[in-house]
Amino acid sequence: MEVLIGTADIHRRIGELGKQIARDHPHGTPLLVGVLNGCIFFVADLMRAIPIPHELDFVSVSSYGSSSESSRAPRLVKDLEREIGGRDVILVEDIVDSGHTLSFLRDTLLARGPRSLRIATLLDKRERREREVPLDYVGFEVPDRFLVGYGLDFAERFRHLPYIAAIQPSELQPDPADSVPEIAR
Repeated sequence: MEVLIGTADIHRRIGELGKQIARDHPHGTPLLVGVLNGCIFFVADLMRAIPIPHELDFVSVSSYGSSSESSRAPRLVKDLEREIGGRDVILVEDIVDSGHTLSFLRDTLLARGPRSLRIATLLDKRERREREVPLDYVGFEVPDRFLVGYGLDFAERFRHLPYIAAIQPSELQPDPADSVPEIAR
């Protein structure tokens, strides 16, 4: 495992993004829409970094399943709880890779008539982009490697790491819990 972005750098950059969002929304209360599950760390820290009133909601999209490769056919699994018509909305994503999921979400939300729709992502893996999407707030541009930590996972592992690291999934040992017989769990 190779650490690519340390905890202090992540928090510094999120602080900068929070200030930028506040400057861009001087008269409104933007609605942050977190894309579950990977956004949890990012959206929580981003909320603390935005010094103006704002609200929060979540969506969940399935595009990966248990694979490490996107199916390129995203579907909405959890929809918003709030109406967004006439609102300033900021879609908050952990990482933008191929762009398929984000393009799907952007089109879905734009069809609901928000006053504005901006996109914030902690990580931009531009090398892998197949569908262009406008990114308004970008934390870091990252190389085309498999990344974990700070909410990003591999088979639900490594989300808890306080930094962003690159791994080789083929070199990982199975999770010890996977080898425990069901009856012993």
